Amino acid sequence: MKARLGFAALLMLSACNLAPTYHRPAQPVQNSFPADTGAQNVPALQKAGNLGWEDFFTDPRLKALIQLALKNNRDLAVQAATIAEARGQYEVQHASLFPPIGVTGQGMFLAPSDTAGFSFAPGLGTNVSTLRLYQTSIGFSSYEIDLWGRIRNLSRQQSETVLNSMENSRNVLITTVSQLAETYIQWLADREQLRVTRDTLKSQSNTLRLTQLSYDNGETDALTLAQVKTQVEQASANEAQYTRAVADDEHALQLLVGVPLPATLPEPAPLGHQTMIADLPAGLPSDLLLQRPDVLAAEHTLEGANANIGAARAAFFPKVTLTASEGTSSLEFRKLFTPGAQTWTVSPSITLPIFTWGQNEGNLHISKARKLQYIAQYEKTMQTAFREVSDALTARETYTTQDRHMQSLVEQSQKAYDLAKMRYDAGIDSYLTTLEQQRSLYQAQQNAILVQGARFQNLVTLYRALGGGWSQKTVSPTVPAATY
Repeated sequence: MKARLGFAALLMLSACNLAPTYHRPAQPVQNSFPADTGAQNVPALQKAGNLGWEDFFTDPRLKALIQLALKNNRDLAVQAATIAEARGQYEVQHASLFPPIGVTGQGMFLAPSDTAGFSFAPGLGTNVSTLRLYQTSIGFSSYEIDLWGRIRNLSRQQSETVLNSMENSRNVLITTVSQLAETYIQWLADREQLRVTRDTLKSQSNTLRLTQLSYDNGETDALTLAQVKTQVEQASANEAQYTRAVADDEHALQLLVGVPLPATLPEPAPLGHQTMIADLPAGLPSDLLLQRPDVLAAEHTLEGANANIGAARAAFFPKVTLTASEGTSSLEFRKLFTPGAQTWTVSPSITLPIFTWGQNEGNLHISKARKLQYIAQYEKTMQTAFREVSDALTARETYTTQDRHMQSLVEQSQKAYDLAKMRYDAGIDSYLTTLEQQRSLYQAQQNAILVQGARFQNLVTLYRALGGGWSQKTVSPTVPAATY
């Protein structure tokens, strides 16, 4: 009865936990996004982070590239291995909560000296030259009874490390998807730049041929001929530039995908038809706590630091270890498994720290200081997320306005070029005016493509900043952003 009461007392003591109660830090940002972003507070049903990338992206070629990247991207492979390593470390740490039970069997053979006599083997007679002892046992040794939650807190800290690794993996997944989409849009924009440049070069080459004929016949001066050649050389240089840019984009896509780009990929959709919607709902800043994997990863690190404080506090209290075994022993092997050979041992021990010369205090101070560091890192991560969303929302509004004006600029430049050419053909103006208007049209077309590409890339950036892209399918708002 006393043994049972003692064991029950140990169990009650093992329920102690010296870790401080965890409280999520206060949100270090405003309750809404800045007014100039055009963001609207929307219900949780419309959270962009729940929108699966297969539904957000509509370009078949882009979808196929994302599928390939999820299978072959090396960064994702590294993260998968990192998660497996963290899980293994958790299993090692968590196993310390339980006694490591093992079975042993051993034999001992001893040849006593002449002066030792046979006190080691009484009753065996003077003919014994070797002492034999056989033993078997099952049990455990040096098992620490977790009275103060030290091992449980270390296990909790390691479990938070696993969750942190999983969130980091989600973050790499989101980043990979967004980088792939942005690079793909850049590839489309550079291809469009190359197409416009080649069209311009073709037109200018025809103009140069006609101008050269006019010059040869004495109908055009050398200045006009030189100006036309200047336009042709500039367009030729731009053609080489955009040819290189398209090749670089393809190389970047191949690196992100992780394998050579298959020749069987679907045809790309036109620039601007890569995403489903152009007006992603931003939601509330507090939604970032549930959607952004970097914010969640920072909080898991903070919770792990909180558990470490409990482990450091436990070092100030007595440490109880237990060694126990049950088995058999005999001087004769044939009697090893008889009822009379049974034996058992129980060896509890307790260690009470008295003088540690500041070691335990130092470890506790380290744990508390690290928690303060992780609180600051968590708040900085939240502020960074808030800024990224705010920047993306502001860019969405301004890019939309800028794109509208750029399209109008292209239309007006086209009209100006057509009118200048008509006036030249009618002999009213010199060809210099036509050249200037053609140069302005080409620059307007180039700038319009740059703005378009940036605008469509911004939609991907906003999707990533809001925590979107971690799931292939759109998930229900009732489902947490990450399940473990």
